[in-house]
Amino acid sequence: MTDAILAPRRGSTALLSLLALIAFAILVSLGLWQVERLHWKEALITRIEARIHGEPGPLPAPSTWAGLKPLDYDYSRVRVTGRLDPAREALIFRGAGKVGQGPSQPGYWIMTPLLLTDGTSLLVNRGFVPLANKEPASRPDPQRGQEVTLTGLLRAPEDRNLFTPTDDAAKAEWYTRDPLAISAALGLPNPAPFSLDEEAHPAAPGLPAGGATVFDIPNNHLSYAGTWFGLAGTLAGVFGYFMWRRRRG
Repeated sequence: MTDAILAPRRGSTALLSLLALIAFAILVSLGLWQVERLHWKEALITRIEARIHGEPGPLPAPSTWAGLKPLDYDYSRVRVTGRLDPAREALIFRGAGKVGQGPSQPGYWIMTPLLLTDGTSLLVNRGFVPLANKEPASRPDPQRGQEVTLTGLLRAPEDRNLFTPTDDAAKAEWYTRDPLAISAALGLPNPAPFSLDEEAHPAAPGLPAGGATVFDIPNNHLSYAGTWFGLAGTLAGVFGYFMWRRRRG
């Protein structure tokens, strides 16, 4: 009689133990995955810091552009010579930007084509301007139309999401940095699949305010790993206490 009563109980205990073990394994696996992501992110940040503080090099050869991946060039510091074509500039809306030490405010990145001597073209982010300086006449630029040598950081295209507004190519107003789409709308020859963030010029401040690159690479993987491992430990403790109470009962 006793064995008949205890058999269902043993069965339910075995099932609960199996489910708890599976859940524990999943939580630990998620924690270990976040540890791997942590090491990957730390290596990425180290590589980016080395690039942005390195000596400027040349652009990647145009013959390699088709096969380049963002990790191959993003944040690489380069120096390039070409002729600026401000007649075909594009605006990329930014919800917040700064001019010097001024307050953060909405405005635009000014993307100006740089026509290179080899027949290719490169979109250059000249910097940030407030909404009031949207029109070129409000921000005279002595380099307009001239051949210049620029130093800056190569940047990869930005991703869109469900909340990204629709670009207005007819007005040359954009909401994401998409070099190929912008270049196609502007009719640029042989465009690069990346853009260049021009460095700031402290000795010659003005608009656009160069140095628009934002170094904000989140690295929360350690806290995520701690959360998953903590949940695994909590599950083990709660299940252990449950089993202890059940055996005592």
